[in-house]
Amino acid sequence: MAQPPDKHPDFTADGAILVFDKLCKNYQLGAFELKVLQEIDLVIRKGDYLAVMGPSGSGKSTLLNIIGCLDRPTSGKYFLGGQDVSLLEDNDLSAIRGRHVGFVFQSFNLISQLNIIENIEIPMFYQGFSEHQSSARAQELAELVGLGDRTRHRPSELSGGQQQRVAIARALANDPLIVLADEPTGNLDSQSGKEILALLDNLCERGKTLIVITHDENIAHHAQRQIRLLDGRIEKEWYNR
Repeated sequence: MAQPPDKHPDFTADGAILVFDKLCKNYQLGAFELKVLQEIDLVIRKGDYLAVMGPSGSGKSTLLNIIGCLDRPTSGKYFLGGQDVSLLEDNDLSAIRGRHVGFVFQSFNLISQLNIIENIEIPMFYQGFSEHQSSARAQELAELVGLGDRTRHRPSELSGGQQQRVAIARALANDPLIVLADEPTGNLDSQSGKEILALLDNLCERGKTLIVITHDENIAHHAQRQIRLLDGRIEKEWYNR
């Protein structure tokens, strides 16, 4: 497998920004140890678009949590942006998550009292952006996702597809290394879902690195590359294009 990068990924020869090296995750349930992920080897490079598939119980959610720095592996290594994040303490892990991972959730997770601009600004607030910087960046991202003319609307005044566009813009706010999307069309009608997938395709064309967790074959076909989990292992890996 590729060697873990020792510098920021922009300066590595192969562009690797995420490396799993024999990564395992177990949970202790009384006297029983549940092995959820087993010796996962995975390399994600800058600009990759990866779909992660698998049946319920295959380990998709656990993989998402570890990629997103919401949980730690039991053993093995996880390098993100050239840094070993496997054993970081909570505060350091939170800081890495805020800088390097943008999240898109099935349920949007927007704050109902805030308008579009204010929702997009939230990650920048925690990274110390000035009010002027965050406002300008949020406006730019709102236009990127096709909502430049709706910036003062609140989530309740938007369709589901528009709310997911806001969520994608928010995920891009800190220019993360990875955008991690969990069933991003799961709460949308078919037309809105197609529009969101087209937006993700466009982000990939712009060089963003995307990881989509999904059970839907149609969504997975938009990715350049797919892996299928089964019983906590990568059962199969292939390229769509």
